Amino acid sequence: MKRTPPARTLSAALPHATSGETVRLQGWVHRRRELATVAFLVVRDRSGLAQVVVRDGSALPPEETTVEVVGTATANPQAPGGMELTDPVITPLTEPAATPPVELWRPELNASLPTLLDHAPVTWRHPAQRARWELAAASVRGFRATLDAAGFTEIQTPKFVASATESGANVFEVDYFGRPAYLAQSPQFYKQQLVGVFERVYEVGPVFRAEPHDTVRHLAEYVSLDVELGFIDDHRDVLRVLRDVIAGMVAGVHEHAPGAAERAGAQVPVVPAEIPVIHFRDALALVGAAEDEPDLAPEHERALGAWALEQHGSDFLAVEGYPMAKRPFYTHPQPGDEHWSNSFDLLFRGLELVTGGQRLHRPSAYDAAIRARGEDPATYAAYLQAFVHGMPPHGGFAIGLERWAARLTEVSNIREVTLFPRDLHRLTP
Repeated sequence: MKRTPPARTLSAALPHATSGETVRLQGWVHRRRELATVAFLVVRDRSGLAQVVVRDGSALPPEETTVEVVGTATANPQAPGGMELTDPVITPLTEPAATPPVELWRPELNASLPTLLDHAPVTWRHPAQRARWELAAASVRGFRATLDAAGFTEIQTPKFVASATESGANVFEVDYFGRPAYLAQSPQFYKQQLVGVFERVYEVGPVFRAEPHDTVRHLAEYVSLDVELGFIDDHRDVLRVLRDVIAGMVAGVHEHAPGAAERAGAQVPVVPAEIPVIHFRDALALVGAAEDEPDLAPEHERALGAWALEQHGSDFLAVEGYPMAKRPFYTHPQPGDEHWSNSFDLLFRGLELVTGGQRLHRPSAYDAAIRARGEDPATYAAYLQAFVHGMPPHGGFAIGLERWAARLTEVSNIREVTLFPRDLHRLTP
């Protein structure tokens, strides 16, 4: 009669096994250490590492081969978690693995960025590298949980669109059954329209920017965490929701990836009860920039980040009131001085992480804003129908997930935290 093998035990659960119990592990051969009288096999799975002691001289599969190991749980203070497997039966689950392009068993993944990216399906296996995306994934769980608890509805919007969302933005044109279409650079129009249905909405999805940036902070495709909410007074209401969302993302990291921060070398921030705010004109004065500058340069953002940390003890700073000339046409102007906008950028450790603000909601305001651009409002008929049929005062924001992960781990290049980055030069793997 065939014996039923024990249920699979994850490496992280091995320390909780009873000494003498038969245990079955499944994973990758992380490392082999062959000594004169004994060999050690380290098995890696999604939860961590487990040590297997081999004393019978059996040949060990090459590193990265997937295996099943059935053995006896044995207490050993020097083993990970104080427990190891002895008297193992090791069964390869595939052909012997080829030698990986980097030594994945080393604590540090010392490889050039091109090597990391060219071999991403393998280099992401390294525990410290994998931890970077575990932080991102845990952040998304916190993002969703916070908004779900606040009465938001998750939506999904089209990624093929008929026109650009924002003027001047470069878009990827595609052949859509014989007529031109574009990959969406933002769900902006759709999430605004759906405020007219659900009041509060959010989306987690890809966006595409055909902007010829070849920098350490830009990608042609990234994951955008978009939020839009109705019945607000102004952009400060939006900022308060953003603060709660960031706090929820941090809580998600603590709850769902408590070990990943340490493996990735990340310093998880403390989100203040209220994010400090500075007006754009005051920010220019603070960094010594000309008062007619239309935007903040990267060096300005870094200086403001250092000021927020020194003066407020905060990794976060909101800069509000950007000039209307630098904001999309749907942005609400600042009441009393329409040179400025009811919008903001959130800086995280000296880098722009979020753009948000209050939107226009009156049909007459849209008509005027679009005509001021020299365009015909009829071009936007599909978008504007929501406003013609009644829309509340509303606003929202968008967080770039990869940029969040990059600042969380303080890597030098956003591609280091992107699973399969797309930029000016890379379409594979």
